[in-house]
Amino acid sequence: MEREKRNDMSSSRKRSFTFGAYGSVDGHTCEDETRPESAEGNILDILDSPPRDRQPSRSASSNQRDTEFFEIIEKLQGSRIDEQRCEFPLPLKSRLLTIGGELPLVLSPKLGGYWVDPPLERLADVSPTSSCHGLDPESYDLMERDAEARIYHEFFRSRYHHSFTAVDPSLGPLVLSVLLEEEESRLRVILRMKECSLHGVFSVSLFPNIPSAVELAKMLCDRVTVSKFEAISYLKAPELITAFDEHRVSPNFKFGILYQKNGQFTEEDILCNTEESEEFKELLSILGETIQLQGFAGFRGGLDVCHGQTGREAVATSFHGREIMFHVATKLPFTDGDPQQLQRKRHIGNDIVALVYQEGQTPFLSDVIKSHFLHCFLVVRRTPGPEDAGKTAYRVSVTAREDVPPFGPFLPDPPIFTDGSLLREFLLTKLINAEISCYKAQRFSRLELRTRSLLLESLQVELATRSKCMMGNPSLSAPPSSEGARGVSEGTGGFIENFKVRVG
Repeated sequence: MEREKRNDMSSSRKRSFTFGAYGSVDGHTCEDETRPESAEGNILDILDSPPRDRQPSRSASSNQRDTEFFEIIEKLQGSRIDEQRCEFPLPLKSRLLTIGGELPLVLSPKLGGYWVDPPLERLADVSPTSSCHGLDPESYDLMERDAEARIYHEFFRSRYHHSFTAVDPSLGPLVLSVLLEEEESRLRVILRMKECSLHGVFSVSLFPNIPSAVELAKMLCDRVTVSKFEAISYLKAPELITAFDEHRVSPNFKFGILYQKNGQFTEEDILCNTEESEEFKELLSILGETIQLQGFAGFRGGLDVCHGQTGREAVATSFHGREIMFHVATKLPFTDGDPQQLQRKRHIGNDIVALVYQEGQTPFLSDVIKSHFLHCFLVVRRTPGPEDAGKTAYRVSVTAREDVPPFGPFLPDPPIFTDGSLLREFLLTKLINAEISCYKAQRFSRLELRTRSLLLESLQVELATRSKCMMGNPSLSAPPSSEGARGVSEGTGGFIENFKVRVG
């Protein structure tokens, strides 16, 4: 039995690194798996053999080899245990002792890489009886992922305007839209490039003559070197341009919710929780409504609403015209025998922002959940409220990767809420703004730039090609596109040629 137990201890330990929820095997694990069984048996025989079976006399060199051998075993076992142990960052241990009272909600990892708000140094001055500052829901503004994405739809699409395309030697594909607002005697212009879209409004009095598309483009970006733009005559161009401009705009959000009990430091402990305390249920009721997934008609956030493969319940809500679905870890399917709970991590590990509810005094470590996507955590802990108020109070902290820029609304000082409706307004606003801010982190910004570049290139090619087809160029065939764009010039010389045939 003892030998079987040791074999179990030396078995490989897999660690999930969520990027579509896959598992990877640590390098030292492979070594453990490929170690000859006979060698391990010999070691165990030596360790398990009684003292009387050993030789009574040994040379000095033999004793030294034995000492070194046991030191190696201790180091191997120690490193294996250290790998599974999650401890406070060493520089923070002394500071934790000086704070007293409640422990912080969040601790940054040893190697850094995360920022925490409020910083640890401020906690010594925070108490529920301090004067509140910053509890103003009127200042809780929601961020827009792309503030100029709807300008074309709002100002251009329903009015007569012109659009042009070009391929700049240095900037690549360009799509320009120009609108003359006669009432205000001004020109409204949008220039779409790989990096971004530029929007400007110019008074007509600035131009002694009618400006060309090249002049207008250079007024928005002096790096434009192209000498000519081609006019777009494709009838469904506004639909395609609108789809490109708003490809990043979505009214739907999904966030993870983790339940951390007292004494839980590791990802496995947190993801293996199955029961929900009354305090946790109370916070969920503040955030949203518990819904039955079967037949749910709203935004489902990737959850199964037909076959029950992602659990029976979830928490959802509507907030200022936005639909939010919460991936609550305790409501996602629990798998016996899987300490990593990949069925749960498949959803939460692919979220960008998650909320952690703590019970007890155990801090949350910023990097405890291994994921390529999770960039920000909002941590909430129930705390004793002011004695004269008689209300439940919640303390809030925020942590994010270091390349995530700060975002509002700012935490009050102290970061404590006693009003449930105010807490809901703050948390939902903070969650949405956190996700939008996370898109500016290096990992997501590079992905967005690559996606935008490909979409713009496809848009420019399709607009230019279809416009030439409509002008009657039979040597060009329209590129494949969406169903809504098909059938306009298929099998003919284009719009102009069709018009000639019908009136001829």
